[in-house]
Amino acid sequence: MKGTAVNNLMIALALGCFFLASPVWAEKHMTIVYSGNLNGELEPCGCTEEGNLGGIKRRATLLKKLRRENPNLFTVSAGGLLSSDGPDDRLKSEYILKGFSYLDYDAIGVQWRDLVYGPEFVFSAKLPWVISNWKNNTVPAQRVIKHGGQQLAFFNWLDPADSPMRQMQGQHSLVQDAPSHLLTGLQRAKQHHQVTLLVSTLKAEQLSKVISLNNVDILIERAAYENYGQPRKVGKTLVLTPGSRGMRLGKLDLEIQNERIKSWKNKVLAMPTAIADAPELAAWYKEYNARVKANYLKHVELRKKQESGKGPYVGEEVCATCHAEQHKIWSKSLHATAYEKLEDVNKAFDPECIKCHTVGYDKPGGFIDINLTGNLIGVQCESCHGAGREHAETKGTHPVPTEFWPPKKICAQCHVHEHSPSFKFETYWQKVAH
Repeated sequence: MKGTAVNNLMIALALGCFFLASPVWAEKHMTIVYSGNLNGELEPCGCTEEGNLGGIKRRATLLKKLRRENPNLFTVSAGGLLSSDGPDDRLKSEYILKGFSYLDYDAIGVQWRDLVYGPEFVFSAKLPWVISNWKNNTVPAQRVIKHGGQQLAFFNWLDPADSPMRQMQGQHSLVQDAPSHLLTGLQRAKQHHQVTLLVSTLKAEQLSKVISLNNVDILIERAAYENYGQPRKVGKTLVLTPGSRGMRLGKLDLEIQNERIKSWKNKVLAMPTAIADAPELAAWYKEYNARVKANYLKHVELRKKQESGKGPYVGEEVCATCHAEQHKIWSKSLHATAYEKLEDVNKAFDPECIKCHTVGYDKPGGFIDINLTGNLIGVQCESCHGAGREHAETKGTHPVPTEFWPPKKICAQCHVHEHSPSFKFETYWQKVAH
């Protein structure tokens, strides 16, 4: 009996060790911080009462705090960092890539918008890029990230149908059309008991028609505008929808059992002005602003050579001769000191800001610089109502350009969502009503 009892005990201990060690039965806990499309926003504009949200400097501070709280944090991005909408976007893109190197992401997807200046431009930044269907091996097809004994396999599907090169005669796509290598990688990752995460610019329902999601634990789909969406399940896959413009981060806490996600908690983390800028990015930001200022000064010199004679803008003092009461109200508003606000934050040379904080910037006869056209600083009458020289010289018989515009349309020349996200006409109008 004694020998039988000992044998039973040995068997029980062996079985217990087996179950404890078995990856099938072990419960995993994992925290992933994820983000989506930055869309060329080094720091989103904040011309609102609550100030701007997000930006690379604040993200660095927040990530540092989150890593202190959880050293085993996984950090991933779906890509879409760059933009090519404005004349200074290439310069801004250069500094976005430099700024991202401070953030220490584990893996970053690549979108077609990131390749707008060519593959060499983006891949020269030694960031943890991933493209799972790139035609050569210059970019990793996956990254296996290991933190705290847990493993996350990161993949990125760069949709061939969206390739801009498809439209270029004689050009070929940079990616493979067939998802076979991606599917093999996903299957191998699951065989190694890794949590799999796939990013794509397609929505989940679109992607599932191209790629089987059977071995995809988490999918980060095409970003929504600014605000993160609620996670949802598509089959066995947990689908995340990040927000754009770098205003927020998503934090996903997972409980995994039997190699599948058992439960999750998702939290969207805002980055308001209460989050300080990371001091290690101060030199990077100073250098970026110096480069922007140098470009601006070159543009000013060019404009000075081009400008001659009378311009179509007259400035607020001329408007005041007939519209004294309205001018008095304007002079006490924030519009009157809008240019000074740019000087306060060292942005009085950034074209993206100047165009709405001066009169007629980059238009014939409009603002050039404070020394040459100091009478056109601030958000003046002509910022809203259009160039007023003809109106003034005809003693009002010639209407201003926006004479018949509805008020909301007038405000929307500058108060667009990208620059003034909390703008409400009814509320803001009361501050400048005249």
